[in-house]
Amino acid sequence: MKLPLAVVAALVAAGCSRSEGTFHGWAEADETRVAPLTTGILTRLAVERGQVVDAGTLLFTQDSDAERAARDEAAARLSQSQAQLANLEAGARADELDAALAQVREARSALEFAQSDLRRTEELARNGASTQQRLDLARSNAEQGAARLRNAEARLRSLRISMGRVQEIQAQRAATEMARSALANAEWKLGQRSAEAPATGRVLDTYYRTGEMVPAGAAVLSLLPDGALRVRFFVPEPQLSSVRIGAPVKVICDGCPAPLDAQVSFVSPKPEYTPPVVYAGDAKSKLVFLVEARSAALQGLHPGQPLDVQVTR
Repeated sequence: MKLPLAVVAALVAAGCSRSEGTFHGWAEADETRVAPLTTGILTRLAVERGQVVDAGTLLFTQDSDAERAARDEAAARLSQSQAQLANLEAGARADELDAALAQVREARSALEFAQSDLRRTEELARNGASTQQRLDLARSNAEQGAARLRNAEARLRSLRISMGRVQEIQAQRAATEMARSALANAEWKLGQRSAEAPATGRVLDTYYRTGEMVPAGAAVLSLLPDGALRVRFFVPEPQLSSVRIGAPVKVICDGCPAPLDAQVSFVSPKPEYTPPVVYAGDAKSKLVFLVEARSAALQGLHPGQPLDVQVTR
């Protein structure tokens, strides 16, 4: 919050007539202007000027029908994509798995029978009670039974893995992640249609009313966070040596029960001449330096309030 040049000049002029080490100053605010990112109609202004708010308090909302619809559409797309992915990853249906498992059991039983028959036939052949043709047939039946079992087990494994191809699953997973990102983006845009207090503080002013169109980046209100008040005053060049960063100062104001303690937080490295509108003796020829002081004790002051600042030594 900047003061007009005429006011600054008057303050400097008043300071010239005070005792050494005491200067006239004023309170200034590092206000925070809260603005929307996009253009929209202000549907609710939840605070008033002068109201004290906590961090996270709702400040205002804009119309959000389009953003809400986009969010719902993105949520539906994500749900659909997740269902498709689950279908690909689920593999075969239960009845198909049961049939394949039954085929494996049947093939295993047939193999066991063929292997048992082969062992008996080999024993008979050694004793001369079986022909070579019968032995060859038993061996062929055992080999075919083993092959049928391998095929049945391979089919069962395939059904258990998935009915879809690996490439299709990977592609659907990527599509699902894209849908999830789109939903997050839509939710973020919806969230930007309202604003919350970034810190605890006091509402300094409001600039729009409910129902008005607020352009993107235009401040709806200004907020004075706790600790954002500072005292500004000018120090003539001869007295600058008594002012240093961290130096304690006493801030005196009308209505304050006692002087407020603060510390110098900034001393301008650049001198400036007393504004030419001041005609008090030789004040117009003096160099002055801008000095600022901060303290939590200044929280109760009002921006622009005139003050006396005494630099203690």
